[in-house]
Amino acid sequence: MRYPVQLPVLICFTILAYGCADDKPAGPPPSPPVQIAVYTVQQENAAYYDEYPGTLTSLNEVEIRPQVSGYITGIYFKDGQRVTKGMKLYSIDQQQYRANVDQQIANLNVAKANLARVQQDAERYADLAKKDAIARQTLEHAQADLQASKMQVAAAQAAVRNVTSTLRFSTITSPLTGTIGISQVKLGAAVAPGQTILNTVSSDNPMAVDFAVDEKEIGRFINLQQAAKGKGDSTFTIVLPDQSVYPVPGKLSFIDRAVDPQTGTIKVRIVFPNDKKLLKPGMSCNIRVQNNSSTQKLMIPNKAVVEQMGEYFVYVISGDSATQRKVNIGTRIMEKVIVNSGLELNENVAIEGVQKLKEGAKVVVGAARSATPPTTAVPTTDTARKRL
Repeated sequence: MRYPVQLPVLICFTILAYGCADDKPAGPPPSPPVQIAVYTVQQENAAYYDEYPGTLTSLNEVEIRPQVSGYITGIYFKDGQRVTKGMKLYSIDQQQYRANVDQQIANLNVAKANLARVQQDAERYADLAKKDAIARQTLEHAQADLQASKMQVAAAQAAVRNVTSTLRFSTITSPLTGTIGISQVKLGAAVAPGQTILNTVSSDNPMAVDFAVDEKEIGRFINLQQAAKGKGDSTFTIVLPDQSVYPVPGKLSFIDRAVDPQTGTIKVRIVFPNDKKLLKPGMSCNIRVQNNSSTQKLMIPNKAVVEQMGEYFVYVISGDSATQRKVNIGTRIMEKVIVNSGLELNENVAIEGVQKLKEGAKVVVGAARSATPPTTAVPTTDTARKRL
């Protein structure tokens, strides 16, 4: 029996293919375990400060407006000067008002002279009437003239008071003790009552900070207000725009009467001494409110937390594998963060090698690190939680 010539070639190709299949390399080897360090979750002293954006404001601020018209003839202060209540600030041309006062005083004197004459006539007619020497009607007319003259004197006195007040209003004094701003008018400027703002005077010691808090926190601030009893302590402090902390604590002055229905917040005012005039109206600042409602909290290092799409995760280590778990974090306090939910006491979380981990990754665990001795921590401004 004769085979086709191609048969030996086909048999050789089959043998070669089978041999090559046996020599096919295996898949990639498994990844080596990730070297990590872990942190044992424990409760720590977590006294911290909540921060709220606020604005410094004067307890009393008055816009100075003229009550009479005329030209400014005198300015008796320097811009930004500290002024006292009753101090002379501006004068308005008084010539017209002094002339009016002189005229009304003259009218009053005429009315008084006329009253004296009529008074004498009325008394003389009364004596004659007793002797039936004049008609009764003449006495009645004299008494009526007397009453009219008394009314004319009263009217003249009122006119004198009116023009005297107008003259007094031409000299403008400070309504309170505080700091005056930059004058809005110059010498010779024409001013009109109720229209021109001359300046603004504001009290500067003490100063207040107004800020808004969520309506859910009203109970907390009421408790703080009742507990403080008007005394300043470290519960309330200010972080100034340059990130420095104002050295003097404040006290809770009042909580507004109503919640703003548009924002669901209520205004709170804290009052601070301002002896060195470091606080100025209109300054932006942050109010720190110490939170001591529950100082024992679960805390972990910041570097254990991974943020993904606005959510926070940690890698919990169990045995030789890592499991990703979502957590709800709270205030960051220095190098640590409070964990509100998602972790249990004494669980281990990865704090080194976190970037190399993924769900189910094998790990080689170093020595676990436990919590440091409890301390009261104060957050820096860039890590403290800001509300509203």
